[in-house]
Amino acid sequence: MVTGGSSGIGREVGRQLAAAGYDVVLTARRTDPLREAADEIGARWVAADAAVPEQFAAVVADAVVAGAGAAGAGGVDLVVHAAGVMDGTFVRKETVEGFEAVVHANLTSAFVVAHEALPAMRPGGRFVFLSSSSAHAPQPGRSAYSASKAGLNAFARALAREVERDGIAVHVVTTGPVATPMLDDVRFPMRTLGADEVAATVVWLDTLPPNVVLPEVELSSVDAGPFAPEVFVPEAARRLGRTDID
Repeated sequence: MVTGGSSGIGREVGRQLAAAGYDVVLTARRTDPLREAADEIGARWVAADAAVPEQFAAVVADAVVAGAGAAGAGGVDLVVHAAGVMDGTFVRKETVEGFEAVVHANLTSAFVVAHEALPAMRPGGRFVFLSSSSAHAPQPGRSAYSASKAGLNAFARALAREVERDGIAVHVVTTGPVATPMLDDVRFPMRTLGADEVAATVVWLDTLPPNVVLPEVELSSVDAGPFAPEVFVPEAARRLGRTDID
């Protein structure tokens, strides 16, 4: 199961998993983009808000039924939680409702996904949570986002200790900026990773032996040298005429 599967990292994770022979269920809130993504990569889909237990339970149920049909015993082997938002503003301007909405989307959703998926997971199963470098280097003006991602990392560490006895692994992939629509409102250019590079890391994690403990993988792009990517210019930065790194 891949949350946030309608675009960005989630969609690319789903694509690479399907190409590798996985039986993939994508989920996201927006029905039309989700259906289009699933049709493109050959996956099933269930529209749902990952932070709403009743909705995400339907995603798990679909995955279990499909697993029973394909392998004779229903279950969930891999959960990739890529859904989330980058929103919020400076604390002086932020509202309680705005702060809580970001935490709900980024952190509460992680709890809901784990809580609903765990009963369907077997020994050898695996969670991968997508996080942000803001968890370790909080961004001014993004206090809610930074707090939610730091909380996500801590939640995943605690979950890993809880489910180790069940033979279930938990990983966090913490990334620097990734060239996805989530960066559209950022007002400065930057060097970014590609969604394909992050997705390849997620797929690689599921090749690890089940006895290997790897709590966190941190990824970022190089800033200089022969392998530095072209400068990525978000839409907001382009509108302001900021097209190169100072």
